[in-house]
Amino acid sequence: MNMWAKVRGELIDIIQWTDDSNDTLIYRFERYGNQIKFGAKLTVREGQAAVFINEGKIADVFYPGMYTLETRNLPVLSTMQGWKYGFNSPFLAEVYFCSTRQFTDLKWGTQKPIILRDAEFGPVRLRAFGTYAISVKDPAVLLRRISGTDSRFTLDEIVNQLRNFILSRFADMMGESKIAVLDLASRYKELGDSLADQIESEFQNYGLDLVTLLIENISLPSEVERALDRRTSMGVVGNLSEYTSFNVADSIPSAAGNPGGLAAAGAGIGFGVAMAGPVSQAVSNPPQPSNPSKTPPPIPGTTQYFLALGGRQEGPFTMSGLRSHVASGNLTMQTLVWSEGMAQWEPAGKVPALETLFADAPPSPPAA
Repeated sequence: MNMWAKVRGELIDIIQWTDDSNDTLIYRFERYGNQIKFGAKLTVREGQAAVFINEGKIADVFYPGMYTLETRNLPVLSTMQGWKYGFNSPFLAEVYFCSTRQFTDLKWGTQKPIILRDAEFGPVRLRAFGTYAISVKDPAVLLRRISGTDSRFTLDEIVNQLRNFILSRFADMMGESKIAVLDLASRYKELGDSLADQIESEFQNYGLDLVTLLIENISLPSEVERALDRRTSMGVVGNLSEYTSFNVADSIPSAAGNPGGLAAAGAGIGFGVAMAGPVSQAVSNPPQPSNPSKTPPPIPGTTQYFLALGGRQEGPFTMSGLRSHVASGNLTMQTLVWSEGMAQWEPAGKVPALETLFADAPPSPPAA
């Protein structure tokens, strides 16, 4: 080998790109004056593609492998300008490397709530967020339509537009699905697959492939979630009478350690147990207006009262009926009563209209 052949071999170009970033989609290989020697070695690694540009137009796309830039591997070289000095002279061209690996864990989410109509709750506002993954499917399309002559094109320059695609189609999909809010959690995968199908063509127009799209959460406003929590809590409590009795029994150990012990707390515990039934009955079965088709309305000018007797709602009774209950001992000043116009159940002794009932009651019999 003569000296000239040795020097010539050492001057052979090596065109390659080792990506040390995690967000670069396209990188332009820098060469002074864009001069590339005939016979240069082009190395394209796994997860890459190389786009060859001649006179501003895409000449070819190379995928993983090693290529020698000569007319056998790149026929367009034979038509390039600047060959009047022979095939060993440099030629002018550009090489863009494109990363074809998957870019994962990209975030999307609603910046403002989406207003929808729910069959159970009426108009509601929903927020949603999730992740998606993309890869470059057609480097030539991405270079031609998006990156252009950018020397380094990164994800930050395109993710906002991709996110807008997702949010726009997501709002349309949710409005058309008519899925109840409480059933959304069981449909995340179905909704995610449907959303991916709708926006896949939008990504392909940019030379990208939508690999996966996940919906991680769809949530209601915090005030609506608090209301649902209270509703759930009532369902967990169940029977109010049994719940009250349990709390009273659970408080006995604490009451024993207080000053006065169980003796001082006995009256309160007894009152709580006694009140559990009437209160539960009043809450679960509030007084209902009389049904005209079954019960005639009261005589004008008369007031009727309901009584809480033995944990049940009895009545309504007129004043004469109440007197008979007073005489039998069923109605006392502590008995809870309610009449139309009263805000809540009250002890009979605190209702001014019933004071005469107890004033006329016979005195207690003398002790034996």
